[in-house]
Amino acid sequence: MNNKEPDGEDHPLKNNEGKALENNNDPSGENDVCIKKQSGLSRLSKIRTAVFFGALFLCLTVVFAFSFIIPCPVRPFSARTWSIHYNNSVGYPFLATDDVNKDNVQDVLFVFKTDDANKLNVSCMDEGFQKPCFFLSALSGTNGSTLWIRPVSDDDVQLVECNIQDLGGEDSGGCLVIRKSGFILAIDSKTGHTLWEKPTKFAAESTVLKPVLKIPDVDKDGVEDLMFFLFVEDELQSAIFSGKNGDRIGIKWRIGTEQPSGYYTHVTKSKAPYVLFYKGRSIAAYAVSDLCSHTAGPDEKPLPIMQDSDWEAQGNTTAGFIPIIASSSSGNILYILNIPGRYYNNILVVRSEVSELLDGQKFQTLWTVNTTNILSKPALGFFKRDVFSIMMELETGMNKKKVIIVDSNSGALQWEYELNLGIARQNPAVLNTGDHRSTFLFWAVNSPDFNNSALEENLFMFHPSHPDALLQLNNHTENIILFTAALFERSRHSCYVLVTGPNTTEDPGTLTVSKRKLKEDISNGKVIWFGTEETNTEGIRDDFFRMRYSSH
Repeated sequence: MNNKEPDGEDHPLKNNEGKALENNNDPSGENDVCIKKQSGLSRLSKIRTAVFFGALFLCLTVVFAFSFIIPCPVRPFSARTWSIHYNNSVGYPFLATDDVNKDNVQDVLFVFKTDDANKLNVSCMDEGFQKPCFFLSALSGTNGSTLWIRPVSDDDVQLVECNIQDLGGEDSGGCLVIRKSGFILAIDSKTGHTLWEKPTKFAAESTVLKPVLKIPDVDKDGVEDLMFFLFVEDELQSAIFSGKNGDRIGIKWRIGTEQPSGYYTHVTKSKAPYVLFYKGRSIAAYAVSDLCSHTAGPDEKPLPIMQDSDWEAQGNTTAGFIPIIASSSSGNILYILNIPGRYYNNILVVRSEVSELLDGQKFQTLWTVNTTNILSKPALGFFKRDVFSIMMELETGMNKKKVIIVDSNSGALQWEYELNLGIARQNPAVLNTGDHRSTFLFWAVNSPDFNNSALEENLFMFHPSHPDALLQLNNHTENIILFTAALFERSRHSCYVLVTGPNTTEDPGTLTVSKRKLKEDISNGKVIWFGTEETNTEGIRDDFFRMRYSSH
């Protein structure tokens, strides 16, 4: 016994082999079972190994395919700035952005009038028009190249509107043009081709109000329809056209006898849409459901459009509309804006003397602010994170203007700055930033020399993160017809677009359409301090340059 154990400790494999040999002589057959189990485990191990290497090979194949074989989508290269010039032309007050060629970059749509379109390989005669005529054109947002251009009218254009979804039954957006001669034209914004063209049968002296009102599908052809409001022969009328083929639907309906300055669509707490016509100091609201049923006529089935019981309870049954009048109203109404509230939208009524925010359900005045000599349509943005604010421009006299930002909840002043007033009367623009606030853009003059015939209009940039500083961007001596700012690419390509040159009331000349990337101007921008202490100017410029933008 003592001799065997040390031998087993010194030679364990030998000891196991001996035991195995002894077990082989076991007549019970347990050894056969053990061998079978070991053989099964061996086969299972081989299967696992094969599965592992097979999965590894498959993964490597996929990685190789995506890395070398399958090409990655090519991201379009966007020029930092571009300018397109048109000789012997005048501008028209229409400018829009839309991704026309579906490259994930916004493109520029605009209208101009010219008799010198030979260089564009298109002429007025292509559509049977006399020279000069109006052209609608789409320019690539990446480099300014012409995506398409086409003549749309040789007489006055009453209305142009783009970004109308499902027009003509197309998945992409479309454009509408109404000629003074009485034709309505629908254009595919992808190609510039005609979707449909129909006579409006509007009187020659009629005035069409902007914008177009999209309504539910009246004629049941699967496409939303279009409602227009026009003033003719001392009557405000409504008319409906098919969004799919342009056919007239129903009859014209007489709404009232006063010509409104404009209208705006408001959605109530119960999601019921109403049209608010404003003129002078009064506002008259009509339910979209009523406008549709009257205009479509008795032959069409009623549309499933809601009405709001709170609004209807305040209606004037005799006149057929809902009067919206604020007790503290002062001055003529210039603009109406939709201001999102906590539970429903409120109504900002911008007057020539005092502007007020009305409760969107009860029409009560929530706050007022002095807007004497207001210069432009206010812009809505975020001064505080996720809290709406309103930017306004007011003339203060002595060639000065004051830019103010007020809180939409209380009307409290959040920021103000006074600058020299130039010639440009462009509305301010807003771009939302990734920190849930906004960059505000507006035009003014940074020179006191008003006798200078070549007065430079300056574009200024403000962000609430630096309340004591402005960044002066580009400047222009040309006449600015149109200005807009937009996010051309998601989160990365914030730009502004300018149309400069003569307008339709002036003699033809050189018309220029240009796009400039904000970062291009920020790099060379001038920081203007108006606080108590100047800080790192280069650091401020870097902060603006690194700013990220959001489409929300």
